[in-house]
Amino acid sequence: MTSTSSIRRTARPTRREAPTHLFTVGQTVRLKGGFGKPALPADIYHITCTLPPRGDSPQYRIRNDDERYERVTTQDNLEPAGMSRSGGATLIERTFGHGQGTETKQSRDQEAEAGKGSAQA
Repeated sequence: MTSTSSIRRTARPTRREAPTHLFTVGQTVRLKGGFGKPALPADIYHITCTLPPRGDSPQYRIRNDDERYERVTTQDNLEPAGMSRSGGATLIERTFGHGQGTETKQSRDQEAEAGKGSAQA
């Protein structure tokens, strides 16, 4: 029994690393949408300050140009402004473009038809 108590005394507590900030001061971000509430395109903020973590998530002070006050939020509530989920484009449009593939195929078909007509003349 003495050996287990000596092990407990010499065991060091595990040291956790502080979470790192993913965003920098001046970066443009947007708040993520909540349950059933999409993020609005007008809700664009600039990071004005990095703050110590709250639990496991770093905090930021953010400001919208249309507001006269700053907000404090955690990193898990933010996303880069370039990752627009509600910018009007669906996943398939963001992946393949806005119908450009269909228009290109149609224009190729029309050009082929026009080419056959001029070759026959």
